[in-house]
Amino acid sequence: MKRFIMPMVLVSALGFGLATPAMANSDSHEGIEITININDANAEELDKLLIGIGPDKAANIIEYRDANGPFDSPEDLIKVKGIGVSTVEKNRERIKL
Repeated sequence: MKRFIMPMVLVSALGFGLATPAMANSDSHEGIEITININDANAEELDKLLIGIGPDKAANIIEYRDANGPFDSPEDLIKVKGIGVSTVEKNRERIKL
């Protein structure tokens, strides 16, 4: 009996461990409101929490913010190199100031 229980526990633990990162990175986040303050967030947070923003664009946001001060509206992100209207629209619900 012990031989049967141990593999099942291991398989269950591995299965859960593999499923968790996929769920955590999902863009659907049903029932979970994701917001990020674009005036306070660091590059890693911008990269992880905004749709279509990778490390380079996140760095551009920080650079622009440092040079020009805080953003007054989500639309101000359009002034950042590499970010357009489409990216702002995809993230409108997530962006807070």
